[in-house]
Amino acid sequence: MADPPLEDTLLRGYARLARESRRRNTDLGLRVLDVVLAGTFLVVALPVTLPLALAVLATSGLPVFYRGERVGRGGRFYTMLKFRTLRQGAEERLGPYLGAELVERTRDEYTTVGRWLRATQLDELPQLINVLRGDMSLVGPRPIRPRFFAELAEDLPAYWQRIVVRPGLTGFAQVRRGYETSMAEKLAHDLEWIADRSVRLYLRTLVTTFLRVLGQSLRGVFRPRDA
Repeated sequence: MADPPLEDTLLRGYARLARESRRRNTDLGLRVLDVVLAGTFLVVALPVTLPLALAVLATSGLPVFYRGERVGRGGRFYTMLKFRTLRQGAEERLGPYLGAELVERTRDEYTTVGRWLRATQLDELPQLINVLRGDMSLVGPRPIRPRFFAELAEDLPAYWQRIVVRPGLTGFAQVRRGYETSMAEKLAHDLEWIADRSVRLYLRTLVTTFLRVLGQSLRGVFRPRDA
C-alpha cells in the first residue's frame, strides 16, 4: 500500500497538537493586531508596492510574484507570496538545499532588482496579504517548505511545535541571530516565542524588526548586499 500524501500525514499528525494550545485569549488578541496592522501597512505601502511590481516586470518579466507552498498553523498548507527576486527556474535548482548552503547558492540566482529587494527586505511586502488571509502572523516562526518541515521534524523532535502558531513575517530567530544560524538555534528562539508570546512581546519584536529593516534598507540603497 502506498504511503499517504505528505499533506495528509502532517494534518493528522500535527493538527491535533496545534489545537491543544492553551493560549487562546492571547492568540485572539494577536490576531486582531495582525489584521489592524497588516491592513494599515498595506495601505501605507501602496505607493511603493506598485513601482516595485513594475520594476520586477520590466527587468525580469513574469511572474512578478513568487508563490511557494509552505506549512501553516495546524500543518495546513498555504501559498506564500513574495516579490520574485530570483531568476526563472531558481526554485528547482535550489530545491535540495537548506540552511547556510541554500543562502550561499541563492546569491548566484538573484536578478538585478531582486538583489536590491532582498537586501532591503521589500520583497516581503506581499506577505501582508497572507497575514490578512489568516495564513500568517506578523510575528512567528518563519514559513518553511513542506518537505523540509517533514525532514526537520524527524531530526528535531520538538520541531512540530512550530505549527501551534501561525508562521510569521518576522520572528525571534530573525531579529536575534540572522540567516546563518543553525536550524536547532532558530528552533530554540521559535519555541521561546511560542511559550512566552504576548501582545507586549509581539510589539517589541515588530519594533526591533522595523529598526533592523530600516538599517538594512539604508545600506541596500547605497550598497546592496547579498542576504
